[in-house]
Amino acid sequence: MSSTIAQQDLRFLLQHFIDDVINARDLDKTMTELVAEDFVEINPFPGQGPGRAGLADVLRMLFNAFPDLHWTVHDTLVEGDRIMAFSTWSGTHEGEFMGIPATGRPVTVEAWTIDRYRDNIFVDSRLIMDIAALLGQLGVLTGPGES
Repeated sequence: MSSTIAQQDLRFLLQHFIDDVINARDLDKTMTELVAEDFVEINPFPGQGPGRAGLADVLRMLFNAFPDLHWTVHDTLVEGDRIMAFSTWSGTHEGEFMGIPATGRPVTVEAWTIDRYRDNIFVDSRLIMDIAALLGQLGVLTGPGES
């Protein structure tokens, strides 16, 4: 397989996960098809359990907190079995999020991921989100001179 085909394949798999698991909320059939049972989140959310089930629990928590959550990939880089993506997700804070009661505020959060695939299955991920911006948009964190 040429490296161009491999890059296109990883981009397709990433977009398939975003479109069908996250944006379409399919935590059953598509999640099972695309994510390894022993999936590893390298930077897990506080309290995130192991494997595919732990990832599904985190996504459910996000969907409950931000029912209109939508994830958009803006840019990708592929090397070998890894794909790095710059993305944003947006939503309205309608439910508790990590102990923060619903604020009704809209948010847009930048996120960077480095995902690894083995035999077209999502096996591990490193997710880095702009948590400071998220907390600021929720009104939990204020900048200098703000009250």
